Amino acid sequence: MSRMMKYILVTGGVISGIGKGIIASSVGTILKSCGLHVTAIKIDPYINIDAGTFSPYEHGEVFVLDDGGEVDLDLGNYERFLDIRLTRDNNLTTGKIYQSVINKERRGDYLGKTVQVVPHITDAIQEWVVKQAKVPVDDDQVEPQVCVIELGGTVGDIESMPFVEAFRQFQFKVKRENFCNIHVSLIPQPSATGEQKTKPTQNSVRELRGLGLSPDLIMCRCATALENSVKEKISMFCHVEPKQVICVHDVSSIYRVPLLLEDQGVVGYLSERLNMPIEAKPRKMLTKWKEMSDRSDRLLEQCSIALVGKYTKFSDSYASVIKALEHSALAISHRLEVKYIDSAYLEPGTLQDEPVKYHKAWQKLCSADGILVPGGFGVRGTEGKIHAISWARRQKKPFLGVCLGMQLAVCEFARNELGWADANSTEFQPESEHPVVIDMPEHNPGQMGGTMRLGKRRTLFNGTSVLRKLYGDAEYVEERHRHRFEVNPELKNHFEDKGFRFVGQDVEGERMEVIELDDHPYFVGVQYHPEFTSRPIKPSPPYLGLLLAAAGKLQSYLQKGCRLSPRDTYSDRSGSSTPDSEIADLKLPAGTPDSA
Repeated sequence: MSRMMKYILVTGGVISGIGKGIIASSVGTILKSCGLHVTAIKIDPYINIDAGTFSPYEHGEVFVLDDGGEVDLDLGNYERFLDIRLTRDNNLTTGKIYQSVINKERRGDYLGKTVQVVPHITDAIQEWVVKQAKVPVDDDQVEPQVCVIELGGTVGDIESMPFVEAFRQFQFKVKRENFCNIHVSLIPQPSATGEQKTKPTQNSVRELRGLGLSPDLIMCRCATALENSVKEKISMFCHVEPKQVICVHDVSSIYRVPLLLEDQGVVGYLSERLNMPIEAKPRKMLTKWKEMSDRSDRLLEQCSIALVGKYTKFSDSYASVIKALEHSALAISHRLEVKYIDSAYLEPGTLQDEPVKYHKAWQKLCSADGILVPGGFGVRGTEGKIHAISWARRQKKPFLGVCLGMQLAVCEFARNELGWADANSTEFQPESEHPVVIDMPEHNPGQMGGTMRLGKRRTLFNGTSVLRKLYGDAEYVEERHRHRFEVNPELKNHFEDKGFRFVGQDVEGERMEVIELDDHPYFVGVQYHPEFTSRPIKPSPPYLGLLLAAAGKLQSYLQKGCRLSPRDTYSDRSGSSTPDSEIADLKLPAGTPDSA
């Protein structure tokens, strides 16, 4: 007997960027910990077909999926929280819906009818959701039982209206016991009075009701825990029971959010409301989350990484990179400090124009334990990145270059060790005499969208290397790519003669994928983006290597056969974790209160 798919729609009110993504991921996580198969869909009401052409300052980083889909960074949260693998169709945009409807109209599928927003666009949205919800996302390829749908933007926006209308119709099509709505709203606390205000939430829920959707759970985002009187007021004015008002206050780490929801009975409410048979068994998966968040709260040692990029004013521009660093830091029990450095400030030109910024940037770089140069596009700031890489190489500072970071490491070595003063990428200097980085044959310069080498590709290791050991001595790895340019394979031998080795290549052996420098504690560059597959409990090996080297633990880790010391690993899946023994291992001084 096939069970009906359960749909949970997450909407947001008052402001955008309120944390719908984390809440949707957390709801999925606690349901998954009950043994259900969960999938997730993100709806973005903008007209772009995908996120591929956005500047990171618009919506944060562009997340890349296995199938090469360039999507919103919330899909990264779903993948990390739920440990699933999504496809490009899990991100639905206004552009995609209109494109599919217009294509159908041109083919004559509507047989002379007037094509309208209602019913044609709204039907297309519902069909897309029903079809995509059935696509397996777990390794065992089982069809999901629950689909969490996050509607981007804020209720009441003009562009999200067709989607809200589509779900208004949808709730009746799939029946009440298969559809529920979680509304995430803001409870501001003006500093003048310090009082929690419910009016924005009341207005937002009223607007949602006016559009035909009634929230089943109201999740209140607030700075501190909700007072009972405020909870009762929301319950009274928003037409829900007090148990349907959930407080999601700011917490020390996002790993605590699933625990916060679980503590307030969200699983019990959803299982009753959606008629889902969930056994009340000890939830082993949540034990892991509790362990992780307890651990991140009581880290004593610190490790600092300089992130040298060009989008450093907005931390979401490097969301996955920072998460990958956090996962690795947590695995080796160190508190992570990320020092954001705008690479343009490291350039000699800044010394003339703004000497204070120049010296501050260099001071940050020199005081960091490790240096990371992430991917990016465009010429601005590239010379600053090359200066940072040069410093890391000469001072023997642990260094990881990702995508553009790896290409610039090749340029830096060519300039300073091979004596090719004008060595550069043809992306920045098309006439260079020594084009060490060139554009790829499949790149079509006419079109910008979707013309890069995208998605999961295989990289083969040749010979021994530190990175290969970190990957558990694998013969090959499969990681996600997003680039238009590649290292020029014809110049490979010049580098290898000087100890700059290309230790990983693509299946054809033509694309250089991984670089390593001999006689250096950790100098690694990868053409792919390992951060996209990093998970809280399975950190990405290139990032783990950077953190281990920065903390001075890499050699002992490699000698132990790539195993962390007992206090650095999580309890097995038995759920018998004993935080007390971990605290004993951490050797806290006597009398220190346990933060857990």
